[in-house]
Amino acid sequence: MLNKKQSLRALFFVLILLIIWFVLAIFLPKDSNNEDNVVLIAQNGIGSEGISQILKDQDLIRSKLAFDIWVFITGKDDRLMAGGYDLSRAMSTHQIVNKLITGEVAIEDLIIKPGMDLRDIGWWFENQGMFQAEEMFEIVGFPAVRHFTTSSPEGPGLPYDFSDQFSFLADKPGNVSLEGYLYPDTYRIEKGETVQMIAKKILSNFDQKLSQELRDEITEQKRTIFEVINLASLLEKEVRTREDKEIVAGIILKRIRNSWLIQIDATLTYLTGKTSGGLTNEDKKIDSPYNTYKYFNLPLGPIANPGIDSIEAAVYYRNSPYWFYLTTPEGETKFGQTLEDHNYYKAIYLK
Repeated sequence: MLNKKQSLRALFFVLILLIIWFVLAIFLPKDSNNEDNVVLIAQNGIGSEGISQILKDQDLIRSKLAFDIWVFITGKDDRLMAGGYDLSRAMSTHQIVNKLITGEVAIEDLIIKPGMDLRDIGWWFENQGMFQAEEMFEIVGFPAVRHFTTSSPEGPGLPYDFSDQFSFLADKPGNVSLEGYLYPDTYRIEKGETVQMIAKKILSNFDQKLSQELRDEITEQKRTIFEVINLASLLEKEVRTREDKEIVAGIILKRIRNSWLIQIDATLTYLTGKTSGGLTNEDKKIDSPYNTYKYFNLPLGPIANPGIDSIEAAVYYRNSPYWFYLTTPEGETKFGQTLEDHNYYKAIYLK
């Protein structure tokens, strides 16, 4: 049986061991030789114990208990911030905690360029490892595909309904995606943000960029925002300069008013995934509401996300004597008043 002195020594020895264990658990990395990136997603409201459990499950810390004790005695348990973090097993618990309280979240810049479409944006998210393109499409809607025909009543994809949050979506048909409304800009995306959060961020930017002056002019012309964005998406894919876009917008609207097919290659490249030069006569016969060689008026919905120049050109279009246009391989637009003019330019520039 231990006497009092021996008991104190044993207790002291155990205490020293606990202190050593605790110090090592806090200040010694799980694996100092492993700097591979591990993403921690800390959702809002998860709390420090929830975070420590995730860290333990991902093998990032030596001890969940040591983590919980450390954040408690240092008063940091209620300062851990939600978000997505790039961590590694070469970081100590002390370093991880400091990163979590300073909010050094992992951020990526999503750059939506004018003319990018849903596929382009979906592939970006896939390449970043955030989520699959299909996950995005399930929220913002699916892009049109070749087999989508006029007999498909469901449309190319029904998006998550944001119309109760953004009035500019009020005139958008329910059976088309948010293609056209994902405003080109640079967006800071935190790991851990959901598709809904990102889409709302982008739509909020669109809401700011579509000025009241533009909205009033659209209303004055008895047009809809959806029609303007649809037309603007065609201009974005077809023409380069603002001046040419205004003239082409006038040509397209004049053709529609006079019951002419607008015959725009970009609608078929969107539908088929081909380049303009790769389109065939068979492609021009595809039974799809996106085929402007077969069906009158604008396509069912936008084919890309237009920039502000294209949107403004669609609103402030210019009337001209022209009925035809083509874009040369160098990006120059050639206008013609007659089919003979148009065929002449085709023979010269599109050999």
